[in-house]
Amino acid sequence: MAKMRTVDAAVAILEKEGATEAFGLPGAAINPFYSAMRAHGGIRHTLARHVEGASHMADGYSRAADGNIGICIGTSGPAGTDMITGLYAAWADSIPMLCITGQAPVAKLHKEDFQAVDIESIAKPLTKFAMTILEPGQVPGAFQKAFQLMRSGRPGPVLLDLPIDVQMAEIEFDIDAYEPLPVEKPKASRKQLEKALDLLTAAQHPLIVAGGGIINAGASAQLVELAEILNVPVIPTLMGWGAIPDDHQLMAGMVGLQTSHRYGNETFLQSDFVIGIGNRWANRHTGGLDTYTAGRKFVHIDIEPTQIGRVFSPDLGIASDAGAALDGLLELARERQAAKTLPDYSGWVAECQERKGSLHRKTNFDNVPIKPQRVYQEMNKAFGRDTTYVSTIGLSQIAGAQMLHVFGARKWINAGQAGPLGWTGPAALGVVRGTPDATVVALSGDYDFQFMIEELAVGAQFNLPYIHVVVNNSYLGLIRQSQRGFNMEQNVSLAFENINSPETNGYGVDHIKVAEGLGVKAIRVEDPNDLPAAFDKAKALMGEFKVPVVVEVILEKITNISMGVEISGVNEFEELAETAADAPTAILTKA
Repeated sequence: MAKMRTVDAAVAILEKEGATEAFGLPGAAINPFYSAMRAHGGIRHTLARHVEGASHMADGYSRAADGNIGICIGTSGPAGTDMITGLYAAWADSIPMLCITGQAPVAKLHKEDFQAVDIESIAKPLTKFAMTILEPGQVPGAFQKAFQLMRSGRPGPVLLDLPIDVQMAEIEFDIDAYEPLPVEKPKASRKQLEKALDLLTAAQHPLIVAGGGIINAGASAQLVELAEILNVPVIPTLMGWGAIPDDHQLMAGMVGLQTSHRYGNETFLQSDFVIGIGNRWANRHTGGLDTYTAGRKFVHIDIEPTQIGRVFSPDLGIASDAGAALDGLLELARERQAAKTLPDYSGWVAECQERKGSLHRKTNFDNVPIKPQRVYQEMNKAFGRDTTYVSTIGLSQIAGAQMLHVFGARKWINAGQAGPLGWTGPAALGVVRGTPDATVVALSGDYDFQFMIEELAVGAQFNLPYIHVVVNNSYLGLIRQSQRGFNMEQNVSLAFENINSPETNGYGVDHIKVAEGLGVKAIRVEDPNDLPAAFDKAKALMGEFKVPVVVEVILEKITNISMGVEISGVNEFEELAETAADAPTAILTKA
């Protein structure tokens, strides 16, 4: 045993738990913790420009790093409240993230001390655990519990609040005697999985809905193998996108009201059985439940027992970690394959492939200003199978999900449920930290890009290279489109005459000048035929300077993107593709 400050014990615990990547801002009430990080040397810290940005960086890191947990650190008061949006984004998508805040001395907490706020109470609804640690001796146990909770069951974020006097206090602590607590995850029984497989094999047109829980569990390979043995098509959710590669013959498309494929919706409507694994039946996926559930049976497997039946009651619900369930289903499927008792779904698969080969939205437009569909067509050509995309919300994200290609787990990083504007840029920086060898491409509309644009300086300072594609129509495009139902267009235009930048032609903010002023490289594209060269140049600049590179694409101001209120009634605003040249997504039909 050794006597040490609580913060020295905490930093030693972080390193032993494998959480060594931190993002944040120092300040008076958290400086003792920073002094411990400096003395210990095992934690790498990235200085953000805004604490909300730091929280999104930690979130992006956790999403990309496959098992590692990002840390967000800030001082007392507004630093903690700035983290709340980041906690919400992580909580909504089941992402483990550790937030650490400084706090006023314990004796001052009820005296309205400077920057003293009850961050524990504020954060509790958005975390698995939030605690202001009032006794120095509780620090090791609180961190130990935090890591166990973040990793157990449905993952999620935690906030630990450290009063400055607690940080400075000394305790007896031996890091060699510290052990992480066991991670608790439910596991489906063989009997449960037999019943699930019996229901599936009794169907004529079964589907597997693959949710983000499969990616959290690192079980994408098991999903693909199960689908191949059963010869059953897979519908990934937005959070599960990449669990099966887009060009796999059993990848049947995404389903939903917005981030969906025409062929995915049509295939789902022809199904008679669905097994959902690690998904939560999000409303943008299901649309109206009467339409979604009509004529089909459901099995729902989820790690969180109270998630089962939350949206609708399945025919069979199983509380299980997605990886454990897939392992068990694989064992059963192999047995039945060997016994030659599995049904032949080749006709059903052929139907799904035919839809995938024909039901495409047109992308091959030559218009100037540029139509957004063409941007995604050129992105598919410019960026390879190993590209990791990062996006969050807006018409840019919706159209991107309809038209981009994703070929692996953790290669689509998206704040799916919360969708906070500004998340994309800082999250991309966290993704680069988590996967330094990956090609990272962020996708934003102009408004998402303007939120937290200052974090580009972090990429410049710490040499975190990625490409940020900004599709600029000078509009709050998704809000403008949703206002159609109110017969109005109110407060959604970002256009103005910029007296300092005539190059923007009335589009308002000169993103090129702002980006370059923050220390990164930037390119503007106004002709669709220039997109390939721009993306090539961006890749070269990123490689040469090791900083973010912004590619701003000037779009036509108004483009309505396909969406609807029922999966059976998505509005297609643009003409549909008639040939493969009009829809390069036809390449996805290859076996």
